[in-house]
Amino acid sequence: MLILGITTSTMQVGAAIGGHEGVLASVHSSRGKRHAETLTPAIDFLRRQARVDLDEIGCVAVDVGPGLFTGLRVGIASAKAIAHALRVPMVGVSSLDLVAFPVRWTPRLVVAAIDARRGELFTASYRQVPGGLQRLDDYRVARPDDLAGDLEATGEDVLLVGDGALRYQAAFEELSRVELADQGLAYPSAGSLVQLAHARALREDFVQPWDLEPLYLRRPDAEINWTTRDGRVRDGGVVPDGLPGDVAGPTGG
Repeated sequence: MLILGITTSTMQVGAAIGGHEGVLASVHSSRGKRHAETLTPAIDFLRRQARVDLDEIGCVAVDVGPGLFTGLRVGIASAKAIAHALRVPMVGVSSLDLVAFPVRWTPRLVVAAIDARRGELFTASYRQVPGGLQRLDDYRVARPDDLAGDLEATGEDVLLVGDGALRYQAAFEELSRVELADQGLAYPSAGSLVQLAHARALREDFVQPWDLEPLYLRRPDAEINWTTRDGRVRDGGVVPDGLPGDVAGPTGG
């Protein structure tokens, strides 16, 4: 079975095709917030490079977040449309799981931290187990200083990975037992998505397109920062020009 994987929950858009032979081809692009403009050409380029027709795809996998609200909507809507058109099932994988997966070989505590904007991080912790990683806690939202305090309190050697860790690295650089992973590991990988989705496909752990839901950890900024007529907002922030923010909403939608 060939799997098409799509990741759009962060600033980076990614797509990959693979199956039992591994990842056949992948493409990633960071062009600001142009997820809608980037994704379709990326999939077409990917398909041609891998010499795969879309009707050969047997499953569509997608990064379900948490992450940027607009990016999640673009990626999940596109993945659902493709799966529906091809009449194939889907697999949804968390962006935090995807960020943690490439560093699964380390014996250290792995903490994934994705930039959630508004001075916060989406984060989760993992530990190495045979064949991969096991998540130790719920996906959650945390401020960088609070996460730094939690990491110091563990007393463990920690590998901190994700674009959020790099953006707020000043909060972690004084922690002697915490190391930040390389910039090249900062975003969810479409190749990792295909690998994780293939393992689920072997177990027939699928979801139908109409049942797949994004993983939201808080409301969109447009709902949090409800602008009043005089331009002020209820929580003290400002939404420029009245535009909605990019951050995902509460658990369960």
